Amino acid sequence: MRAVIKVGTSTLTHGTGQLNIRRVEELCRVMSDLKNAGHELIMVSSGAIGMGRGKLGLHERPSDIPGKQAAAAVGQCELMYVYDKQFSEYHHNVAQILVTAQDVEDPVRRQNFENTLFRLLEWNALPIINENDTVATAELGIGDNDTLAGVSAVCARADLLVLLSDIDGLYDADPRKNPDAKLIPEVPEITPEVEALAGGSGSSLGTGGMTTKLTAARLATEAGIDMIIANGDHPTILYDIFDGKPVGTHFLGKREGSNHDNA
Repeated sequence: MRAVIKVGTSTLTHGTGQLNIRRVEELCRVMSDLKNAGHELIMVSSGAIGMGRGKLGLHERPSDIPGKQAAAAVGQCELMYVYDKQFSEYHHNVAQILVTAQDVEDPVRRQNFENTLFRLLEWNALPIINENDTVATAELGIGDNDTLAGVSAVCARADLLVLLSDIDGLYDADPRKNPDAKLIPEVPEITPEVEALAGGSGSSLGTGGMTTKLTAARLATEAGIDMIIANGDHPTILYDIFDGKPVGTHFLGKREGSNHDNA
């Protein structure tokens, strides 16, 4: 199976912005094991701004664009250092790919992006994708890594997209406000009713909320790719996902003309 796994800032870091060492170590171990089992994995990793904030000792996430870009520049170095160190322990090579909106909107640049992805997978490397926050702005960029993960899954012709977040999945109400909210285990189609369930942005460390996750789901499912939203607190949940067990919220990819396997 070829899968894109998106990891949110809240999964990678503590509330302080500092790296959640135990969770990141577990994530890299589980993903290495899944690669050992023969799965082709691509990671879309948030966390550059959050980790930059932690390394720079900033008390809160920068609100201005130059501040975000500077924090990302510092944090991206730290992020890739951590991934390289962790995956190397299990004899897997990582590759950094930083993209902007133009890289996926322009046909020639998109083809170059896809060619690089396929060659890295052919060489059994693990591509780690992030938006090039240092040069992209809100007006010019993709804007969030949920959408980037959806775009990456389509470009990679993936079988599955997994969004690991700080929430268990899509609920019929906001679980942070309504204790009676119920998890929706399966979404066959993204209807206006489903879209109405999306709330605002997520944690203070990240930029994504359920709205961006539904954007990713729409991109993936239209291309025949299944998508799962799951809680990243315990990365071993990926084993259940790859074993086809019911986890989080499963968005079903449209099957017309698609011959990929289910998760």
